[in-house]
Amino acid sequence: MKKLKMVIPKGRMYPNVSKLLNDSGIPLRVNDRHYIPKIGDPDIEAKILKPQNIAQVIELGSHDIGFVGYDWVKETGAQVSEIMDLKLDRVKVVAAVSSQVNESDFNRKKFTVATEYENISRKFLNKNHYDYRLIRTYGATEAFPPQDADMIIDNSASGQTLREHNLKVMAHLLDSSTRFIANKDTLKVRWKREKIEELKMLFESVLNARGRVMLEMNVPSEKLEEVVGRLPCMRAPTVSPLYKEMGYAVKVAVKKQDTIRLIPLLKKIGATDVLEYELKKVII
Repeated sequence: MKKLKMVIPKGRMYPNVSKLLNDSGIPLRVNDRHYIPKIGDPDIEAKILKPQNIAQVIELGSHDIGFVGYDWVKETGAQVSEIMDLKLDRVKVVAAVSSQVNESDFNRKKFTVATEYENISRKFLNKNHYDYRLIRTYGATEAFPPQDADMIIDNSASGQTLREHNLKVMAHLLDSSTRFIANKDTLKVRWKREKIEELKMLFESVLNARGRVMLEMNVPSEKLEEVVGRLPCMRAPTVSPLYKEMGYAVKVAVKKQDTIRLIPLLKKIGATDVLEYELKKVII
């Protein structure tokens, strides 16, 4: 049986990728001591790897598709096709130094840099003509200063870990988030390309739904036009007449952040029996 080979990141990105697959109707079942999960799609075969390796194994063709941080695509220089930016697990790759350090000192002396991102770091450091030594780290990079490194180049989501280690950002090198990527040759195979397009559609529908809710309400006939005119819907609201011509039932998908303003306004205009509920998928 033909299979599309998918690779899933271990570690920090795993929970959000797993939830995306589950919400898309492709459940994962994982044994913590095994790297081959059971996946709820007969056309897909999955494996779990460290994110640092994913872009390269997809480039080599041992896997067709996968999920990886953009930082590791750039770090490895892997030639892969980006299918979509999932905008999950967003981080910044930054250069950080001790809060007590004068940044101008780095222009006058040789210093030590600790990082997991050797290629990204060398590009930044060479561009700025720094005189440096580089230590390749394997996690916990923030623990190196000040005794073992003068600067770190690492990813940061909120900056909280840097602050806890008395570090400040000196330069912002790169924005990263989880990307859905594919091997370039995989996309030349028709059935694989079509399957990937189906997956992309499912992922988009789930991500669209996360930012929206459904509002449902009853509206008196004389208030219908005013209510509909205030609804920021994707296309047009669904309007159905109520039993015995008692007005109309109106349904509309709106952005979650709009509801705090919208529900009181609709109530004030004359809408009644307003319901708000979550959506699973939204296909635009």
